[in-house]
Amino acid sequence: MPDTILTDIEGTTSSISFVKEVLFPYARRELPRYVHLHGNDPEVRHWLDAAALDLGGACQDEVIVEALQGWIDADRKHTALKALQGMLWAEGYRNGDFTAHVYPDAGAALRRWHAAGHRLAVYSSGSVEAQQLFFAHSDAGDLGPLFDAHFDTRCGGKREARSYAGIASALDCPPGAVLFLSDVVEELDAARDAGMRTTLVDRREDYPQPRTGQAANGHPRVEGFDQVEPR
Repeated sequence: MPDTILTDIEGTTSSISFVKEVLFPYARRELPRYVHLHGNDPEVRHWLDAAALDLGGACQDEVIVEALQGWIDADRKHTALKALQGMLWAEGYRNGDFTAHVYPDAGAALRRWHAAGHRLAVYSSGSVEAQQLFFAHSDAGDLGPLFDAHFDTRCGGKREARSYAGIASALDCPPGAVLFLSDVVEELDAARDAGMRTTLVDRREDYPQPRTGQAANGHPRVEGFDQVEPR
């Protein structure tokens, strides 16, 4: 059977700089306005309350917003933050404030692999909703229909082997039939421990110093999706 290809986003399909220089600043800047307007919407309220729990209990929205902005600055992988960021980014995409960066070789390969019968899935620290918006509003056009499944940190941490075992189970295929693509060696280690095949995506734009030899920790290494050879 053809490989199921599971891919990371930041540093893999897309530049690290887009997230850090476009998405994060947009969420940080717009968060106070968004909470002021939508803080009583049930879904927004749910995630604000979830963040408040992590802050020790009931807090005023202004305090929660300040904490969330601090988490953005620290690049904290908090599920409540990711969910709220996803809502903000949805608004930005709808308003045409930005489109999502996708490397040309990634967009072309994803379309080629899908046409060849490979099942495609995403595993990213960003929420599933944010992932779907990202690929639906990309520089390469609407890539959303190419993907069969999306996974985020609700299925577990990206450096934990059990997360990848769970993803393989959810995809209803043996781990050895899944090829995981990422720019983070520790994530690839966890996927390999779960039985998946792995490839390190080592883009010069994101990692000027090539990670070869011991730095790749035994994972096959490519500098773009055009060098990936799924079976």
